[in-house]
Amino acid sequence: MITTFSLQEAQLDDPRERILLPPTDPNAEVMEILGYNLVYVNGACPRNYRVYKADSMIGVIFQHITHWSNGVDSLRYAEPIDAAVGLDKFLNVARISTMATEQPPTEEELLDKEFDALTSDEWERLKKHVPQAKDLVAV
Repeated sequence: MITTFSLQEAQLDDPRERILLPPTDPNAEVMEILGYNLVYVNGACPRNYRVYKADSMIGVIFQHITHWSNGVDSLRYAEPIDAAVGLDKFLNVARISTMATEQPPTEEELLDKEFDALTSDEWERLKKHVPQAKDLVAV
């Protein structure tokens, strides 16, 4: 048997999904713990929480029956603060290692960028750059 829902029935549902509620929304279920706000998203086991540090969402943690976990490691944590701190530390290490491996763009790559997108340091690099004659192409 196929059942169809009328538009009126669909409008009875709350148009705002709980997953989109920010921690400042009065309808959000928020748990505040030492510099982090955990906003309940959904789920029964595990319960899913978005983790905010200041005004930025840093990731997701999960409340299981016997422990907490986060979305980046396979550790089990006894308390939600431990899962949030573990998530935050992982992201900081990932950010640092990414920054250490990134190479600055070459002068040729900078020439391909829009002028408004160049930083002052990139402008200084381009001022000192002398292109080779083989690099110059008449347009």
